[in-house]
Amino acid sequence: MLMNASDRAAQLIYGPNGFRVMRPGNHVVCAASGVPVPLEELRYWSVERQEAYASAELATRRLISG
Repeated sequence: MLMNASDRAAQLIYGPNGFRVMRPGNHVVCAASGVPVPLEELRYWSVERQEAYASAELATRRLISG
């Protein structure tokens, strides 16, 4: 069976003003919580760590925890 791009996590390169899709998919996995984040809802990421976050709260926690 062929996998659809919507069935897997995307691979992104995060920049200061957006992100670039390197491998198609419909979501990324939050680095702090492990939950899938749909690309159309992705608003928080770290350029330095190249990580995505599900919410501002989780991004802040991750930044504080080092």
